[in-house]
Amino acid sequence: MRGYAGKILEVDLSTGNIKETKLEENFLRRYIGGRIMATKILWDRLGMRWEEIDPLDPENILVMLTGPLTGYVPGARICVSGKSPQSNGIIGSTVGGEFPVELKCAGYDGIIITGQAEAPVYLSIIDSEAEIKDARHIWGRDGKETVKILVKEGLEDLESRFSKRGLMKEPASLYIGPAGENLVRVSSINHKWAHAAGYGGYGAVMGSKRLKAVMVKGTGPLPEAADIEKTSEVTEKLLQINLRSTTFRRWGTAAAGYDVGARLSSEPVRNWQDEWHDEKSFGVDRFERLWMKNYWGDFGCPITCLKLAVTRTGPLKGAITDNPDYENQAYMGVNLGIFKAEENVYLMSLADDLGLCGIQCGNVLGFAAELYERGILTRKDLDGLDLEWGKVEAFAALIRKIAFREGIGDLLAEGTYRAALKIKKIKGVDVLKYAVVEKGVAIGAHGIRSGKDYPGLEAYACSVQAGDHTSTAHLKLDHGNSELRIMLYDSGVTCWFNFFSEEAYPLIWEFLEAVTGWKIKPEEWYNEIARRALHIQRATLLIGGPDIRWNPKIHDDNPPRFYEPLPSGPYAGRTIDKEKFEEAKREYYEKVGWDSNGVPRKEELERLGLDDVYKKLVETLKI
Repeated sequence: MRGYAGKILEVDLSTGNIKETKLEENFLRRYIGGRIMATKILWDRLGMRWEEIDPLDPENILVMLTGPLTGYVPGARICVSGKSPQSNGIIGSTVGGEFPVELKCAGYDGIIITGQAEAPVYLSIIDSEAEIKDARHIWGRDGKETVKILVKEGLEDLESRFSKRGLMKEPASLYIGPAGENLVRVSSINHKWAHAAGYGGYGAVMGSKRLKAVMVKGTGPLPEAADIEKTSEVTEKLLQINLRSTTFRRWGTAAAGYDVGARLSSEPVRNWQDEWHDEKSFGVDRFERLWMKNYWGDFGCPITCLKLAVTRTGPLKGAITDNPDYENQAYMGVNLGIFKAEENVYLMSLADDLGLCGIQCGNVLGFAAELYERGILTRKDLDGLDLEWGKVEAFAALIRKIAFREGIGDLLAEGTYRAALKIKKIKGVDVLKYAVVEKGVAIGAHGIRSGKDYPGLEAYACSVQAGDHTSTAHLKLDHGNSELRIMLYDSGVTCWFNFFSEEAYPLIWEFLEAVTGWKIKPEEWYNEIARRALHIQRATLLIGGPDIRWNPKIHDDNPPRFYEPLPSGPYAGRTIDKEKFEEAKREYYEKVGWDSNGVPRKEELERLGLDDVYKKLVETLKI
């Protein structure tokens, strides 16, 4: 096996048992790594009882996986997965940084975490030695405090074990903030100060296991590649292509904060009541003034889309975070009626410290603000907060309430969809029409009404990752945004942006062969390997449970707001044509092998060796 360590570390927090599980080449060839491997592991271990498993109970499994390309392709990522507290299905959520490289150099392709610790703990891995450590002194700490403590303790461990090696780089960590500890469904798993795996709500799964962090240091080499010379050659080609990507290198996706709204009419403004704005105060040049680190790339990444921003003056002085990327500019900015860079950085710094996903939490905040605007939620309901658009301190106060489940924050901590169901019961008003979500997951900050950004009408409605903007359904199954292609990066595991251009995309197939020695062609990927994961993810989404289940006839649809005409901008009046959407949905079902009800077909599942998936669907859905 090339490109793989060939084993996974399994940790049972209930018993304290730690063991290694070897991976067979045939399994790796069929399920690759990252998102696809996580999907298979979760199905094999939980699938027959899927509807009974509460994502926040000890029975749920938390999986952290690398892939064969991790560490070889510049810009490494790790995939986090489990039964999602948001969708009740499987979501693969990735985050960039050194953690996955350290893990592979420690000799592991991933970690499987089960059970629940009696008291807060963290997992420390140094090469082949893994230890469950007391984390009561870190529990309750925010992100930056947590990182400082972990770095200190990690370096002390390294000094005691490798005293003759001199100064070593600190171990890498995945950790949660107070939001994850308090089982907030919109919480994230963070890396460094402000990188986050936010989709899925897996911070709450870590919190439910009383696992504060996983820290790892690997002093060995990466696993051997099948053809290291070819790997180096392809790397050089990729670097040369991406070094020409001047917009990404200079600004990252932050360049889109103004552009997507002003030019494409596709940015959430005041909870998606509009998607157009022409507020030049939110241009990337206003953010650029706040940067203290202009080029920041993880593990040799040539794109360096990350920046580090800090507010140096004024009442918000001292806020520091990754410069908000486009999604976080949108959701923690214009979505809340906020058009000042400093205020956006401040809110994102707060969310990152508390361990909240900027997209998911921003969606909840916008939803609550619209209900306040409409008089459905009162100042009394909001614990005295005047939640008017643009009031940054009011939103900051609500963020804290959500993270600690205080007052109204306890209800909103359930996420927009579940909160809407509860508010409907309390107020007697159907507020689901103001919830811009897909199957419990906030829609990514790319609208489809103008047709200028994400043109696929089925993009969110048919995605097995629900509202995930990085993994959308697309009628052209190998399209750059199609989740069948995104699975390639999520399972590699590597950054999508390295292969963002159509010039770079073909190189990933060369990378796969050079590293693994396997001659995997696009046809096999799109028709077999990726399809297996797609169908398993779809099955778990349909089975759902225990609190919420999704009916494709009802829930394979866009949020009600997307059927309202755009009120302003160059595309004012545009909306989604319901008949055209239904036609696109039927065509997508047919292309991926689902029947007219959106259920994976028996013959399709049998073709892929997923007979057990079909049997479970028959048993659960009564088809």
